[in-house]
Amino acid sequence: MEKTALEDRVFYPSEEVVKNANITQEIYEEAKKDRLGFWKRMADELVTFFKPYEKVLDDSNPPFFRWFTGGTTNVSYNCVDRHYNSPKRNKAALCYESEIGRKVILTYRELYVEVNKFANVLKGLGVKKGDRVCLYMPMIPECAIAMLACTRIGAIHSIVFGGFSSESLADRINDATAKILITADGNFRRGTPFPLKNNADVALQSTPSIEKVVVVKNAGNEINMVEGRDLWYHDLMATADKYCPPEEMEADAPLFILYTSGSTGKPKGVQHTTAGYLTQVQATLKYVFDLKETDTFWCTADIGWITGHSYVVYGPLALGMTSFMYDGTIDYPDKDRMWDMAERWGVTVFYTAPTAIRTFMKWGTEYPKKHDLSQLRLLGTVGEPINPEAWMWYYENIGGGRCPIMDTWWQTETGGFMITPTPIIPLKPGTATIPFPGIEVDVVDENKQPTDRGYLVVKSPWPSMLMTIWGDDNRYIDQYWKRFGDMYFAGDGAKRDEMGYIWVTGRVDDVLNVSGHRLGTAEIESALVECEEVAEAAVIGKKHDVKGEAPCAFVILKDGFTGSPELVDKLKKHVGVKIGPIARPDDIIFTASLPKTRSGKIMRRLLRDIAEGRALGDVTTLADPGAMQEIAAQYAGKED
Repeated sequence: MEKTALEDRVFYPSEEVVKNANITQEIYEEAKKDRLGFWKRMADELVTFFKPYEKVLDDSNPPFFRWFTGGTTNVSYNCVDRHYNSPKRNKAALCYESEIGRKVILTYRELYVEVNKFANVLKGLGVKKGDRVCLYMPMIPECAIAMLACTRIGAIHSIVFGGFSSESLADRINDATAKILITADGNFRRGTPFPLKNNADVALQSTPSIEKVVVVKNAGNEINMVEGRDLWYHDLMATADKYCPPEEMEADAPLFILYTSGSTGKPKGVQHTTAGYLTQVQATLKYVFDLKETDTFWCTADIGWITGHSYVVYGPLALGMTSFMYDGTIDYPDKDRMWDMAERWGVTVFYTAPTAIRTFMKWGTEYPKKHDLSQLRLLGTVGEPINPEAWMWYYENIGGGRCPIMDTWWQTETGGFMITPTPIIPLKPGTATIPFPGIEVDVVDENKQPTDRGYLVVKSPWPSMLMTIWGDDNRYIDQYWKRFGDMYFAGDGAKRDEMGYIWVTGRVDDVLNVSGHRLGTAEIESALVECEEVAEAAVIGKKHDVKGEAPCAFVILKDGFTGSPELVDKLKKHVGVKIGPIARPDDIIFTASLPKTRSGKIMRRLLRDIAEGRALGDVTTLADPGAMQEIAAQYAGKED
């Protein structure tokens, strides 16, 4: 396979794909001519309102935009009731498998009953409309049930990823002043129970707003149950009524709070609303992943992240689709676990992160080759820009060279896809291509003027946009609107190519200034990963007396390759040829791991701490905090 210039290739959709796609070129034209008219049609087709809305967009108080004002609806009703009352009632809604092999299939009829029962449980515990409920749970069906039950009674849920520390959990509970905590005894990681409830107990020592704790028995590990506070989920459900009327919610009522990861200081609670959010997650899922009645959709994200909210639970269920969930590590008991499940469950549309794809690359092609993946028809990627080498590996070895790849750019704050191909769009490895219909984005310079390389902004409001930062409107304005005023900016840089396609180059704080030249870390990392020896790379800027900053690369090699001075020279030369001599890394350090958050994002700030000899910053959000000591030792060895 060619290793260079992969981004110059263009992959055109087949006639069959274009003919059968949910989206058409006419839809792009419709949205371009009348953006609000397009979103009105999406809401009318995809959302069941109890009371019709009066206005599509209220933009009278920017940047506090409101969508579908005057209308009322209920997310739980849209996700379960309308399918329960249709021929879909016996269709699989959620399919689940645990790491140790537990399997669950919930039809829409069964899910409806479970959601109604748990909604009554919450009401019985004193939860009312507008109260906050915190979920600290594994990737299990009960988590989706609890989310939907909250929306049924108008409670605002705040999910904290089950891998976060006790301190992180306490901070988020306290910021939201949550009334109830829902958790589990534990979940399995590599066959061993992870003590989730024990972590929650530590957090609960400093969370005065919590009144009750509901515990799901999942791993069967021994835990402490505090009398009067802690209650078993199964005991509460055993006596709960099977029907709870859905609360009629204003279209712009708060739906959930989700705290962004990797930040320091006070947690930043991104707040999303109801009808606009539900409109966009359905529209994007329907048209980007082209979902059909017979599809089984697997989004590998944890429900604790926005991807899990939007494209494991709310999007698929509102559309009446079958959504697959897996709780466990991707290489247990062996490195073909994902492909084994995809084959057994008949997954047709598969959506994962570049971090996972690069890990699969590192392991080699032997593992996917063990399984029949011919039922796959569409692939997707999310979380960060995907380097062209990983895109091509994914396309050839998982998609068999026949499955279009939907490279989606969006954020916790945006709620749904913003820049993304659809099946009828020509694809180029490494670019998210063009905005979704009805979304207006641009690449601008410091003076807000369009440019081919600069800041990625959203020019107009979109339905699934964040409402504000929970309890801090000023922070919302300062964080997202202060820099460009009437355009949303959340920190990403981008470039635009000759086809008009947008390439996200990474966070603007991940830009190096080398001798006056601005270089995106993502571009240098992509060049490194094009080399056959490299599985993954992270590039940071190290202070330099002459250049200002000098690129420094931390590199993970594929199995079967070892680091050497010769390989260092080869990699440096390749970057110089690919991007230019100015981008050649001064240092290349071979390492077995990189510091990543539990969502898979590389914490380059910590690598800069190592490279510049500073004490390490906060590592509590890392998936493997101990990895930093190993990387620091390897860097010190390089210095010696």
